[in-house]
Amino acid sequence: MDVVLIRHPAVAVAPGVCYGSSDVPLADAPAAASGDIGARLAALRAPPPQRIVTSPLGRCARVADALASAHGLDARPDARLAEMDFGAWELTAWDAIAREQIDAWAADLLHAREHGGESVAQFDARVQAGFDALTGDADAESATWVVTHSGVIRAIAARSLGVPLERCLRWPLEMAAIVWLRRDAPGGAWDEWRLVRWNV
Repeated sequence: MDVVLIRHPAVAVAPGVCYGSSDVPLADAPAAASGDIGARLAALRAPPPQRIVTSPLGRCARVADALASAHGLDARPDARLAEMDFGAWELTAWDAIAREQIDAWAADLLHAREHGGESVAQFDARVQAGFDALTGDADAESATWVVTHSGVIRAIAARSLGVPLERCLRWPLEMAAIVWLRRDAPGGAWDEWRLVRWNV
């Protein structure tokens, strides 16, 4: 089973602004972005998708729709694969948020909710439920492409690869990056998830 995670392309938001669950626009046309992503996936020889799943936020869904159209598919939205809700911090510059709030959040990264939105633990549980549903009903030889967000990709990678989330947060992940995970059929040589590509 192959799962190809695709981070959405750049957005039309000023640098340094928090925009987790906010439905912000893409900086460029989704057709151009999806064409570039499709070409890179072809160059990597990624398996063609049997299905394409997407965060419902427009910066992902518009790209997923274009990719799906190119493969004769319909993109399927899943709200569990949306980015983390940062509550009162949404669309606020990070450097405008009170330092003591940032420090308190960092001191208890998994459970703090200084912003009033989701804690990292709540977000992680939501994402894992979505990923389990995605992979639980998939054929062992299937390939699924998922257009989503940095936080979602890191949460999935951390759990799938057995890496602490705090460590995975330090790995580089560019806009429109591709992360490719693979799990062999039960009883195969690799009966667990392994990383094929990161940040390509």
